[in-house]
Amino acid sequence: MAAPSRETIGEDAAMPNVLVLGAGGRIAQQATRMLADNDADLTLFARDPGRLTDTPASARVVEGDVLDRDRLADAVAGQDIVYANLAGDLDVQAERIVEAMRKQSVQRLIFITSLGIYDEVPGAFGEWNRRQIGGMLPPYRAAADTIEASSLDYTILRPAWLTDTDEVDYELTRKDEPFKGTEVSRKSVAALVADIIASPDLWPRSNLGVNKPGTDGDKPSFL
Repeated sequence: MAAPSRETIGEDAAMPNVLVLGAGGRIAQQATRMLADNDADLTLFARDPGRLTDTPASARVVEGDVLDRDRLADAVAGQDIVYANLAGDLDVQAERIVEAMRKQSVQRLIFITSLGIYDEVPGAFGEWNRRQIGGMLPPYRAAADTIEASSLDYTILRPAWLTDTDEVDYELTRKDEPFKGTEVSRKSVAALVADIIASPDLWPRSNLGVNKPGTDGDKPSFL
């Protein structure tokens, strides 16, 4: 499935209030810069704000843990979109996020998980991927299940293995389709997140694999 043209993405629409969870991560920081360039009203939520670099002057920075119910609920209040780019106990974190968004009547969620949570990666690469990260995937699958069972307007993204290549080049697969490719740049994932935030009607209640076209193989090219 080809990525939508950036020319079709409502560039003149007013940008929403956006809460970035896991704002210190490398994808999240790239997305933050893209969103700031489009005048989004940003709240950056991070356990260690010291990891934030090039923080937009207009952004509000909140130190906190997603597992802290009160801290998270306060951060979610007044937001239009929550973008979560987290790691670790993703199953419990997803439960807390859904709970906070329901409490604060916020509907739109963009949530990053991982390729392989549905055993959707075919062939030799799928076998290699299971050997490398299969044991880490159950909480990522549980997080996706929690979000899909909610009434939220979500977009779940399952990126391929990540690179730091300075490019935006990606294609998408749906949940019921075999995953394509082996890798994708962090910048590409950040650009997709920024596009969805700019046009919140893009990919509603969708669960998408994200890869760079033409990267099929037994494993990512950089390994």
